[in-house]
Amino acid sequence: MEKTKFSSKFTFVLAAVGSAVGMGNIWMFPYRVGQYGGAAFLLPYFLFVALFAYVGLSSEFAFGRLTSTGPVGSFDFAFKEKGKKHGAIVGCIPMVGTVGIAIGYAVIVGWVFRYLLGSIDGSMFLVESDIFFSQISNSFGSIPFHLIAIVATMLIIGSGVLKGIEKISKFMMPTFFILFLIIAIRVAFLPGAIEGYKYLFIPKWEFLLNPMTWIMAMGQAFFSLSIAASGMIIYGSYLSKKEDVVKLSIVTAILDTSAALLASFVIIPAIFAFGMDPTAGPSLMFITMPKVFAQMPMGELFAIVFFTSVLFAGITSLVNMLEVASEACITQLNISRKKAVIIIGILTFGVGIFIENVDVLGLWMDLVTIYIVPFGALLGAVVIFYILPKNKLMCEINLNAKKAKGNLYYNTGKYIYVAITLIVLILGIILGGIG
Repeated sequence: MEKTKFSSKFTFVLAAVGSAVGMGNIWMFPYRVGQYGGAAFLLPYFLFVALFAYVGLSSEFAFGRLTSTGPVGSFDFAFKEKGKKHGAIVGCIPMVGTVGIAIGYAVIVGWVFRYLLGSIDGSMFLVESDIFFSQISNSFGSIPFHLIAIVATMLIIGSGVLKGIEKISKFMMPTFFILFLIIAIRVAFLPGAIEGYKYLFIPKWEFLLNPMTWIMAMGQAFFSLSIAASGMIIYGSYLSKKEDVVKLSIVTAILDTSAALLASFVIIPAIFAFGMDPTAGPSLMFITMPKVFAQMPMGELFAIVFFTSVLFAGITSLVNMLEVASEACITQLNISRKKAVIIIGILTFGVGIFIENVDVLGLWMDLVTIYIVPFGALLGAVVIFYILPKNKLMCEINLNAKKAKGNLYYNTGKYIYVAITLIVLILGIILGGIG
């Protein structure tokens, strides 16, 4: 039976962007831009995004479309093409990394849902933001909200590619951009916001001489595009043979970068307008921004808009992560989508309830994002460019492309992209994370 495909390239891009746009765009990108030279940081960042989108993202899309399955089946296909065994076992490694992120990510999405409810009923503004956050980020502190996040994601995935993933992406991603744009316009009129724009975009060129600027730009670009040999492979498997994968990869990267910039236009100017710390990192979203909304005229309304937007970004990313494991269960265990989704949902929640404490969650996410995910991404790059036959990959890359890619594309992937994924893994371990 032919596998279900996205109905158009537009809906495919929205789903892919939904996977890519996540918390890292919202809480990490803004402060890294300011921390590493303002507009100067954008130069290496754009260069890495262009490279990762052109070669890394497109090759994962093509790999998935070629094999019509996720990482487990795709790795198995590539190994068999070389007469080798155990490809499915190797393919489990990036899938485990994605599920690991999903387990922690679901906790964070639950927090976002609680903040949205707190914005609606006003409870978020009745206590100090650090106290409000501590109430839900302790051990077993957000079980109902965490559960709702997972159940909502399960319902979306359980409805299938067209009625679930595509339908929700068509609604949530345009709404995300519209709502964030509304807040960005409002923030632009706050007294003192101009200092935030200066912090973000006045280039400090001397930072380009600092190796950490390039390392952090590389890590931010790498993780932002979700090139982890799993989620983008599975979405590629739902892509029509009529589409140009390189073109769609570039469009996906442009929209993902636009989301990160839009988040910067919201968060950093707002923080400067109220004299707060722009380098607070993850706490920007859960502690600093609520303080901003508490002081902003009509702040309750804009808090609702903000956390609705963040919730949509979180849910669409979580959908992609859990779809990877669900599809593997469907194809490898030969069970129904409904049963697969229930199994993965129970696993995600069952493990996640024990890491709801913010400190434990931090250790969990560090373990997954520093070691497992980059290693899985490296395996994916090696499989695509060293194990999968070159003619198989290039035929899929050039299918319906207006301009055929040749040795330049392939050699860039084989010798530069693979090397960079190895560098990301090594530097992440040395520096304690760069994404």
